[in-house]
Parts: sequence; C-alpha cells; structure tokens
Amino acid sequence: MCGILFSVYLATAEDDSEGGNPFSELNERLKDANACRGPDAQDTVALQYGHYRLSFTASELRLRGEDLISQPHRDEYGNLLCWNGEIFEGMEIAPTENDGKRLFSLLRTRETPAEIRDTMGSIEGPYAFVYYKASSQTLYFGRDPLGRRSLLIHRPTQKRPYLILTSVSIGLDPGYDLEELSTEYLYAIDVTTLVSEEDVRHHYTLILAEWTLMRSLHTARIAPINGLLPDDPPRVQDLETIPPHLSAAVDDLIAQLDRSVMLRIRNIPARKQLDSGTRLAILFSGGIDSTVLAFLATRHVDLSEPIDLFNVAFENPRKVTIKAEGNIGGLPKRERKQKMREGVNYSSIEVSYDVPDRLTGLQEVEELRRLCPGRTWNFVEINVPFEEYKIARPIVESIMYPSRTVMDLSLAMALYFAARGVGQVRIKSDAEPNPYTSSARVLLNGLGSDELMGGYGRFRTAFKHGGWQAIVDELQLELNRIPVRNLGRDDRVISSHGKETRHPFLSLSVVSFLARLPVHVKVDPRLESGLGEKLLLRLAARKVGLVEASGRKKRAMQFGSHSARMAPGEADKHGDLLVT
Repeated sequence: MCGILFSVYLATAEDDSEGGNPFSELNERLKDANACRGPDAQDTVALQYGHYRLSFTASELRLRGEDLISQPHRDEYGNLLCWNGEIFEGMEIAPTENDGKRLFSLLRTRETPAEIRDTMGSIEGPYAFVYYKASSQTLYFGRDPLGRRSLLIHRPTQKRPYLILTSVSIGLDPGYDLEELSTEYLYAIDVTTLVSEEDVRHHYTLILAEWTLMRSLHTARIAPINGLLPDDPPRVQDLETIPPHLSAAVDDLIAQLDRSVMLRIRNIPARKQLDSGTRLAILFSGGIDSTVLAFLATRHVDLSEPIDLFNVAFENPRKVTIKAEGNIGGLPKRERKQKMREGVNYSSIEVSYDVPDRLTGLQEVEELRRLCPGRTWNFVEINVPFEEYKIARPIVESIMYPSRTVMDLSLAMALYFAARGVGQVRIKSDAEPNPYTSSARVLLNGLGSDELMGGYGRFRTAFKHGGWQAIVDELQLELNRIPVRNLGRDDRVISSHGKETRHPFLSLSVVSFLARLPVHVKVDPRLESGLGEKLLLRLAARKVGLVEASGRKKRAMQFGSHSARMAPGEADKHGDLLVT
C-alpha cells in the first residue's frame, strides 16, 4: 500500500508565503495524509513548465521484494511513476523484485498511448498510478477496472485553478472538490499545453480547456454475466451431497479461490525487526466468506507462523439502552428521543461485546482449529468502547471523504478499528485475555462474494418478481456497481494504519470465472435462506470440511459488529442520508 499525491498548480501558489497560502497548506496536509499510507518512505519530485509546477509525491509501504524502494520511481530521462498497487498476474515478478520498479522498467519502453494502455490492461491486481512520459511530455493516470485502490481527483476551476490527484483526502475542505476517479478509462494529459509565456489568466484557461480535451483510453474489461436462462434446474436438497451438475463448478471454485489466495499471500516480506512472526491477518466475522479465506490461507502460510483473525465489536448505546430499558422503538418519537437524550445509567449494566459477529467468530475459530491442527490462530478481540468511538469518528469521517453517508460511516468505523489490529487474545477460549497488537500489514477481505454469487436478500426478491432473468439482471447490476461502491472508501480507511487489504474474491480471474457460470449454478432463490444464496460457495465450504460455516446466513458487517447508527438520534436515519 502506498500513497499518491500529484498536483499541477501555479508556481507562485507555493512560493508566495505572505500571510500563509491556502494551496500550499492544503498540499502539505495532503502529503501528511498520504504518508500514513506508506510509512516506510516518502519523497517528492517537482517539474517546472512555464508558470506551472508538476509535483509528484509518493509514500511507500514495503510489501514486495527484498529491498526498500523509495517513490516516485524515476530515471535519467525524466520519466516518473507513482505506483500504489500489486501485480498478481499478467507480469512475471520474482519474489525478490518490487512490482512497482518492474512495471516502471516496462513502461519506459512503451512510447504510444496504445502501448501504455495495453501494458496496464494486461496486468491483474489492485492499483492506482500516475505516470509521466518525458519523451512525449504526457501524464497518464488511472485505477484498476474494479477500483480496488483509491484515487481521488479535484478538477481545476476558476476559483481553484489546480489539478489534484490523491489517494486520500483530509475531509471536507474549501480548497478542493474531490470525487472518485472513474475506473472506466485510463487518462492522459498533454502537459505541453501548460507551457506558455501568456499571462496567468490565460494559463487558467489552458488548463481548463485541456481537461475537456483529455484523451480517454479503454482499459481491461470485466466479463459480462452469463445470460443463459435455466428451464427448471434440479434443486439441491442439502449441502451434504453435491449433485452431478454442480460437481465440476464446486471443484473449479475451490481451485480458483485457492490460487487467488496463494497469489495474494505467498511473498509477503517478513518484518525482521519485530518479535511477532505474524505477517497475515483476516477480517474475520465468522461468516462463510472470511472463514473460507482463512481455511485456504493456512495452506500457503508456513505452519510455524500464526495467522491473526481480526474480530471487531462495538459498545453501542442504542443496544445498551434496549438492554436496560427494553426496546423503546415502539414508543412515540418524541418520547423515544427524550429517553435517548437522557442516556442510560451504566453503573447497573455490564457492557458486553458479545455482538453477533463475536459469537459466530468464536464458533468458527474453533472449527478452524479442528480442521487445521498445529496452526496458531490468534483470534483478536477488538472491543470498541463508545467513548473511543466518539474520539475516532471525526478522524474516520475525514479519511472516508468524499463518502459521507450514514451507511459509509457505519462500515468505515468497523473497518477502521478492525484494521488497526489492537485488541486482546486468549490462549484458550476460557482463558483470561492478554493485550495484543498485530504486526500484520496484509489483510484479507471477503468482499465480493455476495455481489458475484447472489448473497443479498434482494436477489430473492428479484426472483419472486421476475424469475431467473431478474437474477441475471441483478447480478449484472451488482458487478457493474463494484467499481463505484465501497472499495475506494475501504482502501482509504484501512490504509490509514499503514495496512493493505487484498480481496481474493475480486481477482479478475475469479470474477471472470464466476461471471461465465450459468446463474443457477451460483445461486438458487427457490431454496431456503442459508442454502440458496451463494449456493456454490456453500457447497465448496462443505466439501473442504467447513460444516458450520457453510450454513451461515448473510449478516451485514455494521449489524454484526453493532457499528451501525451509534450516536443518539441516529437510530431513525436511513443509511443513504449524509452524516451531520
């Protein structure tokens, strides 16, 4: 995980320090925010074009190769690369190599926009990048097709006449208007249009005009959902027996996921300065997605190494109120709000962190221990008191921006504390807990399985009203929305701790494999809850021995951890409303 900050601005905007300069201050704050993403090294390179300055800043989190690499990558010809990504397929990377350095050496040999487009389109992995090609004086930038890495853009305006590309924001600020960069294209700007001896006002016009003329380069495409509609496929009776028509798909899914997990964890460098040997952690709710990833990960991590399972639970005042006074949801709205304002007498209540995800997590870690003897599973109980939540909330709101809804906050808070990896571990389930801070900087995340295999309740509703065609349409809609939904936000939140999240279900290889399968192989809404949704994954989990996990029902992270609507007065807010 690395941080990228690129800006084009009038040189005088930085040099004029009388009374402080808004852009200079904004730029420095963004540098500090991006440094948190890459604590191992940070550097800046600036180029001058007429009145304009191009500033390239990158921070480095060393997760590939043996040598410490400082960014931006540069050469004697003036080429520059700011790289925030991982190359897992499409390019041979030796275990001792840094993938950013290897990519830079390849891009240097590419001259035309089409060649650069094809190079980026041939690799598989999460990425965001800014690349300056000195020979053509062209700036290229973009994100991978699924948007697994954050890159935000401020487009120049008359009042704020500068261009900013940044991995992370500093929250709502009058100095910019940030939005997620679209993943549909790779982009290019001819920076020679900024070189002119005209007056400053004309330069403003030039940079605005050039933005409208920017070339757009198509990048790799995501395979469409198989539209073949079944007539009346046989129904699966239970998870004990895999029917013949699903047998090959179950084996292929296990193989695809196993390879995806292997590629994402096989070359994580050890942190020799730390006593802990933990290199890998899993965001672990005890649900089927995270449990399958944990089971597959243990195949590719030396048995002597522990694997951390991060399980987060919140002290939620609404839940405490219900425990103390019963469910006040049925009271009149005014009376309900009054009770929330009055608060609860905590002296008579023992705060419990036995939230749904904690209970299922404890059950599933025991199943993993039975199936994987000899492996040390550190079940990290991450308990978040409400007071700690309140302190962290403005920090998280700033990091997750421009995401700003109630739902964004609920999910971001859970990820923020989970990724921090500070909690407690018990040697045995009935032992006293010991404080624990994880050294793992790579986190596996099960996101993507619900979108690809029909895990949401709305798939069942769609089938009820439109049959199998409605399921196909819903799967395609979910696939189309992956690049614009949560991944950029999640990346900004998790990486603020100098950690990197990797998504085995969202390997383009896995996505393409699942997209090609007929719809009834992946999901069957005719079956009861806990069986029909993500049917293929449930059969795969049962086949490898994860009996309890295979039958788990879907539960959203914010509800399983109790991070949803924490503050008094938020109980009635819809998830799509903006936080206040």
